[in-house]
Amino acid sequence: NCLNMAVTEASCDLTYCKMRGFASVLTAFIKERKMGLNDFIQRLCSPSLPISNSLSRLLYHSLLSPIKPSDFDYLKIIGKGSFGKVLLARHKETTNYYAVKVLQKKIIMKKKEQRHIMAERSVLMKNIKHPFLVGLHYSFQTTDKLYFVLDYVNGGELFYHLQRERIFLEPRARFYAAEIASALGYLHALHIVYRDLKPENILLDSSGHIVLTDFGLCKEGLEDNSTTSTFCGTPEYLAPEVLQKQAYDRTVDWWCLGSVLYEMLYGLPPFYSRNTAEMYHNILHKAPVLKPNVSNSGRELLEGLLQKDRTKRLGSKDDFLELQHHSFFSPINWDDLMARKITPPFIPSVSGPTDLRHFDTEFTHLPVSGSLLNSDSLAVTNSVREAAGAFPGFSYGPPVDHLM
Repeated sequence: NCLNMAVTEASCDLTYCKMRGFASVLTAFIKERKMGLNDFIQRLCSPSLPISNSLSRLLYHSLLSPIKPSDFDYLKIIGKGSFGKVLLARHKETTNYYAVKVLQKKIIMKKKEQRHIMAERSVLMKNIKHPFLVGLHYSFQTTDKLYFVLDYVNGGELFYHLQRERIFLEPRARFYAAEIASALGYLHALHIVYRDLKPENILLDSSGHIVLTDFGLCKEGLEDNSTTSTFCGTPEYLAPEVLQKQAYDRTVDWWCLGSVLYEMLYGLPPFYSRNTAEMYHNILHKAPVLKPNVSNSGRELLEGLLQKDRTKRLGSKDDFLELQHHSFFSPINWDDLMARKITPPFIPSVSGPTDLRHFDTEFTHLPVSGSLLNSDSLAVTNSVREAAGAFPGFSYGPPVDHLM
């Protein structure tokens, strides 16, 4: 027994020594890696490297310092919504311009909209690779606010240009419809239904290409044959199945595209009435009026998209492929479209990033609140603490290889 105890104690000592040795090796390894990272960043910031100072500083901040409100100069308010504002902002270090969406947590929680906000962030995270969807650069939060740092797009809303020109000629409407359709097809491939397509959510960039924004009403996780039944969207563009609170699927987006295309070609949404009850009745029971100033293929496409029975609607079988192969889109080379090689039919007149002529003066004349800067560190009250815990995993910064 004594011998066994001695052997056991010796083996315990040996194991302990091994553990201590392993711990010291691990500590040394971590220290070395940290030193290596610091060295890497130092070398990045070195003027001898063929890399811009602004990029190296951005890399330094991305790796070691979380982004915060005071990293930006807030220049103008360019939009307002239920939960907050969208501002034109310039990153102090890089001087890059962004649209920063600032949302009030208290209002979001009061309206129980946390799920929609987190869905918007989740969808934005997936948009990096598509040319006609707005891109997310950062998302971060303070104790009372959420911040989305997005692509800045200043060519104006499609709605703004449509109001000014009343209708678009068919080639121009086709170009916009094709870019929108490709964006919707991409979202559908990720099992995301957009649900809220309308001219106000469709922007033009300074080159004249479409940028789809506002993913707060997107529904994620809808497989090819699955449905949902949440009542949401904008009255003029609501599909019949949404209006009747029936199950719906991705074909709801093709109905909305039909409504937007109709408005581009004819000047008003297809079932529009000032009387909302009458408009709902039209959506459910009336056929769209298709006047002959639009080509046969254009009217045929509108009939297919504005089919009240979603199981017979264009796109119900093969989704975006059905639209790609429709005769209305035969002039479109889809590979060139995706590569942004097709010259847009209209280029918005903007002199630079601070040219806000295509934004509503109702917003741009508003004063920028100082509270945007002063919220880096706020006193944490009980209600603020509750709000702070409601958005876990909200913060995001781009990976280093994406920045480079």
